Amino acid sequence: MASSKRGNVWLGASGLVINSNGEWLVVKKRYSALKGMWSFPAGFVDAGETVDMAAIREVKEETGIDCRIEGLIGFRTGVIQGEISDNMAIFLLSALDEKQQLIPQLEEISEVAWRSPFALKEDRYTSIMLKEMAETIIEKGLPEIVDINPGDRFGYTTYKLFFDK
Repeated sequence: MASSKRGNVWLGASGLVINSNGEWLVVKKRYSALKGMWSFPAGFVDAGETVDMAAIREVKEETGIDCRIEGLIGFRTGVIQGEISDNMAIFLLSALDEKQQLIPQLEEISEVAWRSPFALKEDRYTSIMLKEMAETIIEKGLPEIVDINPGDRFGYTTYKLFFDK
């Protein structure tokens, strides 16, 4: 199942960008198990870049928004079908210009939007990870989230989210 380019250990980066209205920058993917679902801009770390550089690059590529790192807020780790170690660092980012035009990367992204965590929590097209984060952040801030299932379509045999409290 593993991509020959990535092997059996994957490292991704993602960014939670929050604007001055408390809305989150989210995308709808055109592919994968997240197709048609709201999720954070995210992707794999490329050779020659750090994980934080990858988060900034992915947000820019998928949304058109330039950002800066505010800090690491979480780490998602899982094992897909008992074989692939799938890991993602989740950073808190701030937009350099909130009024910058949203531009979806049309090959991968069907829609980009600023959405409130309250709306995302209730939207059936919100990814499980985003929904859990929205619910938890609304209620408690940024604690650890455990004992969740992101959905059978991913094939995770193990799945955990860790957030800074």
